[in-house]
Amino acid sequence: MITVNGRRYALAHQPIVVVCVDGCEPDYIAQAVAHGHVPWLKEVLASGTTLVADCVIPSFTNPNNLSIVTGVPPSVHGICGNYLFDVASGTEVMMNDPKWLRAPTILAELANAGQFVAVITAKDKLRKLLGHRMKGICFSAEKADEATDDENGIADVVERVGMPVPSVYSAELSEFVFAAGVELMSHERRPDVMYLSTTDYVQHKHAPGTDGADAFYRMMDGYLGKLDALGCTIVLTADHGMNAKTKMDSAPDVVYLQDLLDEWLGSAVARVILPITDPYVVHHGALGSFATVYLPERFDHAALAARIRALRGIESVRTRAEAAAFFELPADRIGDLVVVAERSTVIGTSAARHDLSGLDAPLRSHGGVSEQRVPLIVNRKLRDIDPMRRWRNFDAFDLALNHVS
Repeated sequence: MITVNGRRYALAHQPIVVVCVDGCEPDYIAQAVAHGHVPWLKEVLASGTTLVADCVIPSFTNPNNLSIVTGVPPSVHGICGNYLFDVASGTEVMMNDPKWLRAPTILAELANAGQFVAVITAKDKLRKLLGHRMKGICFSAEKADEATDDENGIADVVERVGMPVPSVYSAELSEFVFAAGVELMSHERRPDVMYLSTTDYVQHKHAPGTDGADAFYRMMDGYLGKLDALGCTIVLTADHGMNAKTKMDSAPDVVYLQDLLDEWLGSAVARVILPITDPYVVHHGALGSFATVYLPERFDHAALAARIRALRGIESVRTRAEAAAFFELPADRIGDLVVVAERSTVIGTSAARHDLSGLDAPLRSHGGVSEQRVPLIVNRKLRDIDPMRRWRNFDAFDLALNHVS
């Protein structure tokens, strides 16, 4: 057994694959099953273990992937967004650097215990966080052609997988992750534990049950079936769900909060931070349903919170302390106020700062409580679990390592 962040885990005695399907609203699976596209998943839903879990809030990529691989919420591991305002330097920065990580990962500790661990992620923004202090294989599909033995624990990835490096804005980027996973598991020296993390490009563009979505899940189902046939225990979960964020005319339904605060308080008195922001904004325009607001000292937080809360499309506004406790966030890395939008609404800064020209389909995005429900599926009947308790996506490694016979 190893202990990581206060939770105990058995070492893997059979190949374990934990899959984070980026943006996987549970209805994607339901619709793909109904349309006959995912025979492997349909069988697993009947014969394995099927749970619905909550992801962490904000329902964004970095906080949830790091919760899954640490087994704890952001209040412990420290990654509370893709992007934050660094109060110490007075700058807005990406949270891709491992310096922001405050807790060890299960992956690194398993490797330290002698297990062969492999991590394959779609986008390179997650690679250094997921592979922090981990001995083993860790590379991204985005930069697979740059992988080396010294940096990534593996070389010649493109040749081994037999696929060219895909566009970062494509379903093929996720397919490369699955294909690489099957390739690694097909050799005599195969990983004891593997973590696969995809991209939500498809989910941002295609609603559940549409041709584009069904094609993605059909592709995924085929690769998961191959991993199953290789004897792997598979745990499938997601970092967040996905919802349409549009008005009835199909235009994005946006509350431009920085513009409003500048109008109410004066220019740049308040600073709005959008933690969804990352280098890949074409498919969502940096618009999500979660924002934090930094205010001057000795400001009347309660009065401003009430005024923001009264806006159409806003679900909740909490102070720093309230949000840190309610959403399990590190208080020193969020603003004085935390604003969450309703299901069909997103929050922007200033209209002039968001380039929506890349949107070629009605906006679909995430970040709020409305995208918190995610699948938690295991291709084995598990022992000693309570299906009625509140499950979290970061219980994935506990299920895989502690509850499989």
